Amino acid sequence: MTTTLTPPPAGLAAPERGPGAPRRRTRVFALPEVRWAAAATVLFLLALPLQLTGAPAWTWGPLYALSYATGGWEPGWEGLKALKGRTLDVDLLMVVAALGAASIGQVMDGALLIVIFATSGALEALATARTADSVRGLLDLAPATATRLTPQDGEQGVAVEELAVGDIILVRPGERVGADGRVLDGTSEVDQATITGEPLPAAKEAGDEVFAGTLNGTGALRVRVERDASDSVIARIVRLVEEASETKAPTQLFIEKVEQRYSLGMVAATLAVFAVPLAFGEDLTEALLRAMTFMIVASPCAVVLATMPPLLSAIANAGRHGVLVKSAVVMERLGQVDAVALDKTGTLTEGTPRVTEVRPLPGSGLAEEEVLALAAAAERPSEHPLARAVVDAARERDLVVPAADDFASTPGVGVTATVDGRVIAVGAPARLLARATDATAARAAVLAAELEEDGHTAVLVLADGRPVGILGLADRLRPDAAATVASLTALTGTAPVLLTGDNQRAAARLAAEAGITDVRAGLLPQHKVGAVRGLEGTGRKVLVVGDGVNDAPALAAAHTGVAMGRAGSDLALETADAVIVRDELATVPTVIALSRHARRLVVQNLAIAGLFIAGLVVWDLAWTLPLPLGVAGHEGSTVIVGLNGLRLLREAAWQRAVSENNR
Repeated sequence: MTTTLTPPPAGLAAPERGPGAPRRRTRVFALPEVRWAAAATVLFLLALPLQLTGAPAWTWGPLYALSYATGGWEPGWEGLKALKGRTLDVDLLMVVAALGAASIGQVMDGALLIVIFATSGALEALATARTADSVRGLLDLAPATATRLTPQDGEQGVAVEELAVGDIILVRPGERVGADGRVLDGTSEVDQATITGEPLPAAKEAGDEVFAGTLNGTGALRVRVERDASDSVIARIVRLVEEASETKAPTQLFIEKVEQRYSLGMVAATLAVFAVPLAFGEDLTEALLRAMTFMIVASPCAVVLATMPPLLSAIANAGRHGVLVKSAVVMERLGQVDAVALDKTGTLTEGTPRVTEVRPLPGSGLAEEEVLALAAAAERPSEHPLARAVVDAARERDLVVPAADDFASTPGVGVTATVDGRVIAVGAPARLLARATDATAARAAVLAAELEEDGHTAVLVLADGRPVGILGLADRLRPDAAATVASLTALTGTAPVLLTGDNQRAAARLAAEAGITDVRAGLLPQHKVGAVRGLEGTGRKVLVVGDGVNDAPALAAAHTGVAMGRAGSDLALETADAVIVRDELATVPTVIALSRHARRLVVQNLAIAGLFIAGLVVWDLAWTLPLPLGVAGHEGSTVIVGLNGLRLLREAAWQRAVSENNR
C-alpha cells in the first residue's frame, strides 16, 4: 500500500484526543484535608499577632480555639477510631499533646503543633491524590478512537474499547496506535519511548509488533489487533503501578514505632505516679501535682523533635540543591538503601541522539566536515529525531550547510534531496545499500556493522548512488554518570544494575562507559518490576532511578523511587518518592549520604532527649521536682534537640555529603 493517504472521510470520528482534552488533576482545595489545614493556618496567623501585640485574650483566644478545632478534629477522630481498635495512634497523641500544652497556658505552642500536623496531613493527602491522577491520566496516552477497516475496504471510526482481537485498524501518519497488534502492511517509524524508553523511533514493517499509545511517524500502517484494550501494555502499566503502590509496605518513621510504645508506657506510669502515693495517704493536690509534673517531663515531645528537625532540615537542604524529597519518611528511607537500579535513556544518558562518529569512505574524496554538511543539507527539512541530530551536529561545528531541493522522505528507508547538483540520500544502510551502484558498498556495509556492533545507530550517506560516508549516532552518557556510579557503588557496597528497554548492544556500550557490569536490556515495564522484586527478594533495599512512563511501575515497587525532573513523565514524577529537579545525577549519592547524616543526628538527639527525661523523672520520683523547673527542663531538652537537628540546614552539611562521595 502507499504511505501517503488522503484525509479521513467527512464525518469520521478523529482518532486522537484533541489538545484541549482535560487533564485529570485533582484541585488542591477539593481535598477536605487541605481545606481544614488551610482554615487552621489562617486562624492561627490571625491570632498570633494579636497575642504578641498584647491584645486582650478575648480577641485571640477564640481564634486559637477555632484553630484547634479545624486542624485537630479530623486527626483526633481518626485517633479515637484507632484507639477503639486498641492502637494508640500518633494522630491522637499529637492532639492530646496540643491540648496538654493549652492546659498549662502554652496555647500558642499547642496551636502551632496542630497547624504543623494538619499541614503535614494535607500534603500527604495531596501527594496521594496527584499520584492517583497521574496513574489514571496514563490511559490518555491511548487514543479514544481508532479507524477500523471493514471487509469492504471501508473505514469506520470506533471507540478503542470496541476493538476486538482480529480487527484491522489503520494508523495514519502522526496518529497514536489504537491497540496492541502486529503490522500487516506499510512501513513507518514508531516512537515507543512510553513503553520501552528507547530514545529513537523504531522502524516498523509487516510482521512487527506495535503497542497502543505509541506515536506513529511519517508512514501509514495497517495493524491487526492482538489484545483487548483492557489487556494492552499501557493498561498493564497502570495496573502495575496501582498494585505496586498498594502492596508496598506502609511506611512509618522509626520514631513513630518507638513513640507508640513509649506513650503507652508513659500513660500507664503517670496513672501509677498519681494512684500509688494517693493510696498510701498522700494529699490529693500533691499527688496530682507530682503526676502532672511527671507527665510533662516524661512527655515524648523531645523524642518526637529528635527525629523531625534533622529530617526536615535535610529535606530543605536537598531542595536548595535541586532534589525534591517528598516527605520525612522518604528522607529516612533514602539512607537505608543498599542497592541501586538505574534506567538508561534519560537517566544515565541525556536522552537525545547525537552524532558521535563521522567516517568518510575511502575513495570518496570527502573530508568528515563535507560528509556531515551534505547529510545535514539533505536532512534539514526532515522532522525525524536522527535528522535533527545530524543538523545539530553540523551547526555545532559551524559548518556551512548548502540548500537542498527536491526533498523526499521514505518511511523506514531515509531521505533524498538534490544538493549542489548531486542527489544525496541519507538513511538506513541495509535499505540504501541495495540502491548503491559502487564497489565501495561492501566497505560501507562493514563500517555500518562495526558501528552497530559498538552500540551506535548507523546512517549511510550516498552521493549520486555512491556511498561516501557513514554517520554513527548514539545517546550520550551524562557527564557525571561514571562518577555517580562509582559513588553509589562505594555507598551501597555493590555496583548499580542497569535496567533498560533498549537493545543489548547499546545498553552494554553505555554501561561499560559508566562502569556498570550488570546489564538487563530489552525489558518491558513488568520485567523491570520483576527485576526490582528479585533484588528485594535477596534482602536488598532497592533505590530505582528513572524518568519515563515505562519506569513508573518499578519506581512504585522499589523501596525508594527517584525520578529525573526535567524530561520525566508526569506519572514518573508523581509516583517517585523524590525528584532530581535539575537532572544532576550526581545529587543521588549526595542525598543518600545526607540522609545517613540525618539518621546519625536522630540517634544523637534520642540520646540527649533520653538523658534529660531520665534525669528529670528520677528527680520527680525520688525527691520533689518543682513544676516550673520541670517545664523548664522539658522545654530546654526540646530546644537543644531542635537546634541540633537544624545543623543540617547549613551549606556545610551538603558539602560534607559531597565530600563523602568523592573519597
